[in-house]
Amino acid sequence: MSENKPKPTILVIDDDPNNLLVFGELLSADYQVLVASNGETGLELALSQFPNLILLDVMMPGLGGYAVCTKLKAEEETRDIPVIFVTSMSNTQNESEGFLVGGVDYVIKPVNPITLRTRIKTHLELKEKIDTLRALATTDFLTGVANRRRFDKFLAREWQRCVRGGSTALSVIMLDVDFFGNYNNYYGHLAGDICLQQVAMTLQKILERVTDLVARYGGEEFCCVMPGTPLSGAIHVAEKIKESIAGLAIPHQKSEVSPFLTVSMGVVTTIPTMPGSPSDLLREADRQLYLAKYMGRNRFYYEELKNIDP
Repeated sequence: MSENKPKPTILVIDDDPNNLLVFGELLSADYQVLVASNGETGLELALSQFPNLILLDVMMPGLGGYAVCTKLKAEEETRDIPVIFVTSMSNTQNESEGFLVGGVDYVIKPVNPITLRTRIKTHLELKEKIDTLRALATTDFLTGVANRRRFDKFLAREWQRCVRGGSTALSVIMLDVDFFGNYNNYYGHLAGDICLQQVAMTLQKILERVTDLVARYGGEEFCCVMPGTPLSGAIHVAEKIKESIAGLAIPHQKSEVSPFLTVSMGVVTTIPTMPGSPSDLLREADRQLYLAKYMGRNRFYYEELKNIDP
């Protein structure tokens, strides 16, 4: 396995402590192993850690393996995680039920180490290929950041996660390149494309957390989504974006605010609740962006929203 590539994470859910110990010893050299001794804890870990693959026992007190898998497949953020059932239940009916609830494989205990490692490797490779194809379908071709489709899904997912968390802040920055129409007309569309690529690269360098997302919202507009970020953190990011774009020193002779390229931004932070929706948050971000433009551009406006009325 490449030294620069992080180890895939495998979540093992099994009520037998000996099995957890055996799986840990068997897999820890090649994978980061998380363990849960019951279905409820396993679900919580899956929703918070997003493992690359799950090894799941069938017979457990409380929430059994089939129920756990059903719940995993019902959640958008976990439905694509491959689940391998590892169980002593060996009859055909049990195996069929495992596949019906969404399992990708069914391994009988006692486990043959070579068989288990091979099946894990196969399903991880398959998942990586599928993830690559998904990434291509949700990436903006010009800038390389997330496209609008991925942005909408990501924001909806993070909104729901924050609602479940109860007190988790969610921040959004909506950004517009100032007088980009003038830029395109004066320098040409090829130069305009290069300009947008430079802006996108700058945003990605600033928002380096894996939990954040930079997306092209449309035309010369970009959106940054920052889960778990309070208003103070979002303001810091906006200040850094403003400085970094200025630092590119991209000439813009047709700008009415600067001889170089600048951006305007709307910043909003809220603690998502129900009722309320991501579209309400975007509407407020757009309103702050409008204020930044109205007040002269090359700046940002911000607001911390206590409640969002749908």
